[in-house]
Amino acid sequence: MDELNLKEMIKSILNEMVGEAPPAVINSNSTAERSVGTMQTTKPQGVEERFIPDITAVDIRKQFLVPNAADKEGYLKMKSYTPARLGLWRAGPRYMTEPSLRFRADHAAAQDAVFSYVDEDLVKELGFVEVVTECKDKDEYLTRPDLGRKFSNEAINTIKKVVKPNQKVQVIVGDGLSSAAIEANIKDVLPSLRQGLKMFGLDFGEVVFIKHCRVPAMDPIGEATGAEVVCLLIGERPGLVTAESMSAYIAYKPTIGMPEARRTVVSNIHRQGTPAVEAGAYIAEIIKRMLDNKASGLDLKEK
Repeated sequence: MDELNLKEMIKSILNEMVGEAPPAVINSNSTAERSVGTMQTTKPQGVEERFIPDITAVDIRKQFLVPNAADKEGYLKMKSYTPARLGLWRAGPRYMTEPSLRFRADHAAAQDAVFSYVDEDLVKELGFVEVVTECKDKDEYLTRPDLGRKFSNEAINTIKKVVKPNQKVQVIVGDGLSSAAIEANIKDVLPSLRQGLKMFGLDFGEVVFIKHCRVPAMDPIGEATGAEVVCLLIGERPGLVTAESMSAYIAYKPTIGMPEARRTVVSNIHRQGTPAVEAGAYIAEIIKRMLDNKASGLDLKEK
C-alpha cells in the first residue's frame, strides 16, 4: 500500500470514529500521525486535525446506532435497563468501528484488572494491615485457587499481633480478581460502613488487606481473630460491562471448611450498579442483623 492510499484510509477511519465534529488542534505526536510512519514528522496532507473522543466514556445504555429504526424510543427504553450491547448496528457481518474498538477497550480493562495489583500507596494511605496468601504471584493465584485461601504461620501471627482479638466486627479487604474494583470503591465504602455501624453502637478496628485473596481466605482470619462477624470486601471477576465490580462476603463466626451457604453476599458494588456509599450503609444493616440473630447466609434468611 503506497503512502497516499494509507493517508486516505486513516482519514476515512478517523471520520467514521468522530463523525462531523469541528477540527481541533492535536499534538504533533498523535496516533494518526505516528500511524503514517516514523519517517514523517509533520501532519499528513489531507488528514484533518481532530480529537478522538474517549470511547470508554460513552454510556452504552444511551448509545444507539441503528439507522431508520422502526421504534427508536422503544429500543432506547429497552437499552436503559441493561448494559448489553444492543442497537450497535453493523458494517456487513461485522461491528462498526466504534463498537469494535469499545469491545477491545473493555476487554483490555478486564485483563488489566485481573493482572494488576492494588496500588501500594493506597494500602499505606488507608493504614491496612497487609498480608499475603500462599500464592507467590499472579500466575499461581489464577491456577491454584486453593493457595489463595491459605496463609503461612507468619501471616497469621502478624494478624494476631496487630488486630485486636474477639471484636464484634472484623473488616477485610482482598484484591481478588479485580484490583481496579478495590481502587475505585474502597475509599467510599469504608467510611459509609463505619458510619452505618456507629448508628448501631458498633465499629471496627484495624482493616486487614489480603494480597492474592480468594473468598475463603476470610475463614482462617475469622478463626485467628475470634471476631463474631467477618466482612470481606473483594474485587470480583471483571467483565465487558465493568472491571470495577466489588462484592462483600459476610459471615457469622466463619470457620475453615464451612459451607458457602453460610455466607451472605452483597454484589455488583460499582458506579453502574450499587454505589459504594449506598452499599456500605446496607452492609452495616446486614452485620447488625447477623449479630442479633447469631446467623448468616441461608440461616439468616430463615430467621
